[in-house]
Amino acid sequence: MARYGKAFKARAVARLLPPESASPEQVSAEIGIRADTLGRWRSEALSEAEDRLWTGPARLEAVIHTAALDEAGRNAWCREKGVYPSELERWRLQAADALGDPDPERVSAQEARQSKRRIKGLERDLKRKDKALAETAALLVLSKKLSAILHENEED
Repeated sequence: MARYGKAFKARAVARLLPPESASPEQVSAEIGIRADTLGRWRSEALSEAEDRLWTGPARLEAVIHTAALDEAGRNAWCREKGVYPSELERWRLQAADALGDPDPERVSAQEARQSKRRIKGLERDLKRKDKALAETAALLVLSKKLSAILHENEED
């Protein structure tokens, strides 16, 4: 027997309850769980006093529906649906953020590939220059040692 997490069950049950009110057969076909199991989950959720999880599309629909209402109408709708007005406002802000202008800092896939290529080339150059610097430093040390040895031989 398969076991499902609370979050998964909550999302499935949220699809079955208002405002979405999808049929158990429809949700069953989408997520691959038997309709009678979904019905049992819905019954358990209705018997519990926990807040139910609203799906993203249901939240957006609620924000759109309540956008044209005045404050009294919005509060009445919230009481009817069991939603706090602050929750509804948070959903509105989340929807506005999601639909906002994309960040100018975000780069396209092509720009990212070009940047990666440029970085690889720069790293390659850096390695080559590090090797050349190490070789030059080694030659300098050897030349100093050689001149020190030659100076010792002249003094003897």
